[in-house]
Amino acid sequence: MYLLAFAGACVLVAMVPGVSTAIILRQTIRSGRGGGLAATLGNETGILLWGLAAAFGLSALLVASQLAYDVMRVAGAVVLVVMGVQALRQARKGAPAPEVATAPGRRAAYLAGLGTCLANPKAAVFALSFLPQFVPAGQAGPATLVTLAVVWVLIDLLWYGLLIWAVARAADWLGRPAVRRRLEQISGIVLIGLGVRLVAESR
Repeated sequence: MYLLAFAGACVLVAMVPGVSTAIILRQTIRSGRGGGLAATLGNETGILLWGLAAAFGLSALLVASQLAYDVMRVAGAVVLVVMGVQALRQARKGAPAPEVATAPGRRAAYLAGLGTCLANPKAAVFALSFLPQFVPAGQAGPATLVTLAVVWVLIDLLWYGLLIWAVARAADWLGRPAVRRRLEQISGIVLIGLGVRLVAESR
């Protein structure tokens, strides 16, 4: 029963737009389904690692250390701002034709998803505070938390998979140069805004 409640909460969390959504959508628009799925797998690898860290108490170290939290917060903000500036520069030069998701392109998309997730300290804090709420009395322990983390990842994969499918279906319209240029501008502004918000926010 607790897994059902947890799954429902994960669906709601996944549907809230954030850094992950922005990165995955941008990669999907740039490289199609392959790029979007690679970014999703990178993001979910990061989510799983934070879930495992929470299960074994490692995230608590980040929560307890203000310096470690601030370093990660600034690093995450820098990553987002850099990606946002790159998107704005690309839009200014003129958005290129949609890229073919080659192996190097998928690797870059995967690393983009993984890097932004791991560089976001709020993901660690969220995992530490979110997962334990659904642990039944008497079942506290790493195994239960790992199970919840896996469920979280699977639901994320399902949601982002549907999102990628919907964007890919609109590939003809999204592939128009004027539309792609506008989308690059929007994604750049969103990424920079998320980076600024991350560096400006306290815990």
